Amino acid sequence: YVTAPGQVCALDSQTGREIWCYGAIAAGRGNSSPANRGVALLGDRIFYATSDAHLICLNRLTGGVMWDINMPVTPGPFSASSAPLVVGNLVISGIAGGDGPIRGFLAAYKATTGQLAWRFWTIPQLGEPASETWNGNAIATGGGATWLTGSYDVETETLYWAVGNPFPATDGDERQGVNLYTNCVLALDAKTGKLRWHYQFTPHDLHDWDATEPFVLVDTPYRGRDRKLLLQANRNGFVYVLDRTNGEFLLGKPFVKKMNWSSGIGLDGKPQLLPANKPTKGGVKTCPSVRGATNCYSTSFHPGTKLFYVMAVEDCSIYTQSHRGGYEGYRVPSDSGLKYLRALNIATGEIVWEIPQVGPQEANYSGVLTTAGGLLFYGETGGRFAAVDARTGKTLSTFKASESWRGSPMTYMANGRQHVAIASGGNILSFALGDR
Repeated sequence: YVTAPGQVCALDSQTGREIWCYGAIAAGRGNSSPANRGVALLGDRIFYATSDAHLICLNRLTGGVMWDINMPVTPGPFSASSAPLVVGNLVISGIAGGDGPIRGFLAAYKATTGQLAWRFWTIPQLGEPASETWNGNAIATGGGATWLTGSYDVETETLYWAVGNPFPATDGDERQGVNLYTNCVLALDAKTGKLRWHYQFTPHDLHDWDATEPFVLVDTPYRGRDRKLLLQANRNGFVYVLDRTNGEFLLGKPFVKKMNWSSGIGLDGKPQLLPANKPTKGGVKTCPSVRGATNCYSTSFHPGTKLFYVMAVEDCSIYTQSHRGGYEGYRVPSDSGLKYLRALNIATGEIVWEIPQVGPQEANYSGVLTTAGGLLFYGETGGRFAAVDARTGKTLSTFKASESWRGSPMTYMANGRQHVAIASGGNILSFALGDR
């Protein structure tokens, strides 16, 4: 099942033949927003979030609509861009729109009916817990979108979900304080939506560094004991290792070299700020860029190599103080940025190996995929789909697609044969591995 702007299609996984397509735009649901990151499945039901913030349930076999609900309960520039997540009999979906005046939330709905099960607000109301972290008028519509699909730990029944930036993004005058729960990982009881713990990566964010990058859940020995870890390469330029059972901070190290906003992460897990990086009316050059040291590209941990694989971006932006949303608060400096595929040691944060990327950053939204066979697949910025040795970074195979990468690779089995697939431009490429 694949999504395109305003569309969901069912394809034969072995041949690519179209079985059915549901047109959300033609049905009055959504617009032509270019960002949609997939669907969720449960039995014969498919769940799809539209760009006008509706959650739709489709029949998996026919594409027919089974139910359709509007997720927001207040007016605002809400949208949705990522795949929902199914946990038990609940379908959980975030919303986008945090670069505008919204009050962000994450919500769970009953899979059979679409009835609301719970809602967690990422921006508190005055008088609620965490409202003391907002001083000023921005708390009413303080952003905090939840636009990237979270991760779920079946054993502990804990849901981990990332929260985006506060609004206004580059003007903090009306939101003095650390602005919870923006730029956080939320650990929630999946059945009730109750908060178990949170960790904030970038307090009082002034650079649009959403925490909406993938969380990788890893069970591995770490510093002499078995631990349940949560790994994230954050848009702010630091790679984090947390104990996912309680949110304990274990590691925070830079994975990019262009960084001038912080000298490091302290033992308390908080960034140590460097001076002169607050956006001004005239503009201040700060690194990483507004697109981040990484973004929503998939990351991966390989238990055999003990390495964490990240698409890293060495770039800066000129940030200007602006009360407006969207792209008003920054501009791109004259020097262009560079992208790298990097393998990181999670014990130290050190870069073990890297592969430079050649070409415009905007052409590559591919993340990485690792397999049990020791391979790593990714889309190169230059337009090639590549397989490398996950331990050494040595390139083993490439395929020239000459298209931009708008999604990350994934793998599946069909008729006993493993495939690796990726979205390339307006196409889906699927490569079969091994003999039948």
